Amino acid sequence: MSSENGRADRPPAEGAPGGEQLALIRETVRRAKPPRARPRTWRGAELAPRDPVARVLVDKGLLHLDRLFDYAVPAAMDAEARPGARVRVRFGAGERGGRREGGGLVNGFVVERCAESDFPGVLAPIAQVLSPEPVLTPELLRLCRAVADRYAGALADIVQLAVPPRRARAEKGGDARSAPPPPPSPPAPGPWARYPEGPGFLRALAAGEAPRAVWTALPGPHWPDELARALVAALASGRGALAVLPDGRAAARVDAALTALIGEDRHVLLTADAGAEARYRRWLAVNRGTVRCVVGTRAAMFAPVRDPGLVAIWDDGDSSHRDPHEPMPHAREVLLLRAAREGCGFLAGAHGRTVEAARLVETGWARPLVADRDAVRAAAPLVRTVGDGDEARDPAARAARLPTLAWSTVREALALGPVLVQVPRRGYVPRLACAGCREPARCAHCAGPLEAAGGDAPPGCGWCGRAEPAWRCAECGATRLRGRVFGARRTAEELGRAFPSVPVRTSGRDHVLDTVPERPVLVVSTPGAEPVAEGPGYAAALLLDGWALLSRPDLRAAEEALRRWLGAAALVRPHTEGGRVVVMAEPTLRPVQALVRWDPAGHARRELAERAELGFPPVSRMAAVTGPPEAVADLLASADLPPGAEVLGPVPLPPTDPGRPRRPGSAPPGERWERALVRVPPGGGAALAAALRTARAARLARREGAPVWVRIDPEDIG
Repeated sequence: MSSENGRADRPPAEGAPGGEQLALIRETVRRAKPPRARPRTWRGAELAPRDPVARVLVDKGLLHLDRLFDYAVPAAMDAEARPGARVRVRFGAGERGGRREGGGLVNGFVVERCAESDFPGVLAPIAQVLSPEPVLTPELLRLCRAVADRYAGALADIVQLAVPPRRARAEKGGDARSAPPPPPSPPAPGPWARYPEGPGFLRALAAGEAPRAVWTALPGPHWPDELARALVAALASGRGALAVLPDGRAAARVDAALTALIGEDRHVLLTADAGAEARYRRWLAVNRGTVRCVVGTRAAMFAPVRDPGLVAIWDDGDSSHRDPHEPMPHAREVLLLRAAREGCGFLAGAHGRTVEAARLVETGWARPLVADRDAVRAAAPLVRTVGDGDEARDPAARAARLPTLAWSTVREALALGPVLVQVPRRGYVPRLACAGCREPARCAHCAGPLEAAGGDAPPGCGWCGRAEPAWRCAECGATRLRGRVFGARRTAEELGRAFPSVPVRTSGRDHVLDTVPERPVLVVSTPGAEPVAEGPGYAAALLLDGWALLSRPDLRAAEEALRRWLGAAALVRPHTEGGRVVVMAEPTLRPVQALVRWDPAGHARRELAERAELGFPPVSRMAAVTGPPEAVADLLASADLPPGAEVLGPVPLPPTDPGRPRRPGSAPPGERWERALVRVPPGGGAALAAALRTARAARLARREGAPVWVRIDPEDIG
């Protein structure tokens, strides 16, 4: 209540008119809320003399249990059960709000210590302090909470991704009080001088500012040095720096460039190749503040760098940047959250440009870092196209399945150095068809696709692995097979016969080469596994079977094809030194023309304009809801979706092929699942994630119906 002069009226005294009602309200509130008191524990354990209550994040990645639980701190654990420490607690045993969740010891993290608890029952004591090392810092906890909210996931699942598993021997070394080394001197621009705004970007970082940029790197071997100089510029301001790379080979190149600039022991490399103990020891050095620069792969997006001045990501379109575990966060989005929350600089670099990066530029959140056209033409190789219908006139070229232009390019380039051949598919002949009627060859046992593992091996099923030595076509009765798609090993075999005096090497999932020498050699590689050629680079590159990349039923097919082509073509020496690239795809297609002109930024702008017209991400925010039809319908009906939300579908999903690993959110073999897409306008993503998260948590708490998968910003919406 307020008086006319704007001051609050005093409440009536208990004896005055209306005072009895006020006294009744106060008594009701007093009885409904029990007094906060010193907690009682099982077995009468002696409690810590100060702040005897620990709020613990239990390692249970369930949405309906996504909260902190109170535990009593025994006096013997007072010094070690500090905030951020790992503990073991008895979860679900005894009285927990009138229900039992199931007993047992589980791991957790102490989030805070306090004097009192709101829990009215008896608090269980902490069973064990696994380590007093404060690994879950308040800054890291806030980041994990923000990521969990963005992706409609559980906080415990994000913390599990952010904090590596403990290795006791690694915690024994190092001193938490050690100071980091003094800041290095600001770096010289070096190859950044090729970009009009490159030197200014470095100066802004060194001055303590927070510039944000989308960097389209020039082709050639200089990008690791350029990224390293950006990290050193942030270090020169007395702040930290973080770079996330798509794989260990790329991270090792940036690691070597950083070492050449500032020496050893001033940064750490966080990759799986280092081993669990060494990686944890390096992570602890970052967490303790003794190292302030991190270069690593996907998990490094959560590295606890203190006072970061720059967070950077290279090749954000690579699928390895999305974590395969719940709730599947993307490194680019995590770094964007860090840049916004911590007020640091941001850099997204690649030879190409994703539509998400183009969106950052279009909205003005980040500025483009690009070279002028003269610099691009000077650094890029000459790109020529060959249509699928072009026939080879040379018999040797026909034997190698190469058009005349590609054949002559390889023959001439081998006199100058190594030649790269990119093949979209691995294996020998991953898809076979009937030689008579051209129908796909299927396994008689499970109807899976037949493939050839080698020249003399009988065809086998790609699903169940059974051999089919006596295959017969079910349509026409023919017994002869022909290849529909040829893999990297078959291509290497054919090139070896066509160029018998030249060694042929392969690089793919089973064995990835890091480098190849500067001499004539044919390198057959799958996309992403291309080794770096020593010296000036490859003399030429062939990009085979472009149709296989462009014909994928995916919204990102064109963007992904161009990204893979640019990644391979960037390893070729400039055209002024004889570097040439031949791409086998329809010349009139947009990504092919973007490669010929070396214009990834223009291609990304046009792709973004089409997405905006259709209302697809990243212009809008979208979530995929997947599960049995009844469960999907129930979740969508119970969710309080934000205004403007549009439900697309649901549509049936194909079941997982027998014998293949099941991805999260995919339909089990033999079951009927559906997927619905929920789309909201820009600015509604947080409300959409919160609504779906709440509805899913309610279903889990009631234990009603089948589980439903929720994916925020799914990549495969095509």
